Amino acid sequence: MEITWYGQTCFRLSERGLATVVTDPYPPDIGLILPRIRADVVSVSYDDPQCRYTSGVRGPFKLLGGPGEYEIGGVFITGIATFADGKRGALRGLNTVFTFDFSGLTVCHLGRLGHVPTQSQVENLGTVNILLVPVGGGGSLTPARASEVISLFEPSIVIPMHYKVRGLKAGLGTLGRFLKEMGLEKVDRQDTLKISRTSLPEETQVVVLKPRQRNGG
Repeated sequence: MEITWYGQTCFRLSERGLATVVTDPYPPDIGLILPRIRADVVSVSYDDPQCRYTSGVRGPFKLLGGPGEYEIGGVFITGIATFADGKRGALRGLNTVFTFDFSGLTVCHLGRLGHVPTQSQVENLGTVNILLVPVGGGGSLTPARASEVISLFEPSIVIPMHYKVRGLKAGLGTLGRFLKEMGLEKVDRQDTLKISRTSLPEETQVVVLKPRQRNGG
């Protein structure tokens, strides 16, 4: 499968012969320009204009905006309710964590998660091969909490998201702080991640993606 990051919590997940998923499409007023990407499924983890700019995505697509179990175009999807802050939703409300099972390769998108999930929540999501985790704070996970969450899931691959990138207006922490928390000095940045079940690493590996913008940056 192929995973492309567009900045913030927006990704495209695609696998030949299966539905293409786009997560949390954002509007141009955040300072980043989202290309006109096509999707069969659009998931919205957090009910905020910055995560549900669906007019920026070409369809037709199925919109998923909350918990549930779905099977669309050969992709099995599970959404569970969590909170977008560390105060049980008192500050920023609810967040939906989604897992996407592409023929046995499972991607978990934590959205704007703001707390360490419970053991039962982790178990409800099952085995996670690839974890998309917010690391820049701003109400969502801080680098320290992100590290704690990663240790709960024990994924093969971690892809950080929702951190400071060039052009973004939101005040978020840097990628460097997260890498330091993970004991990493530097990680090579990739344009996209192409991965299969047979190529998953045995030890947890952090993969940093370049945010793809309309101008190709």
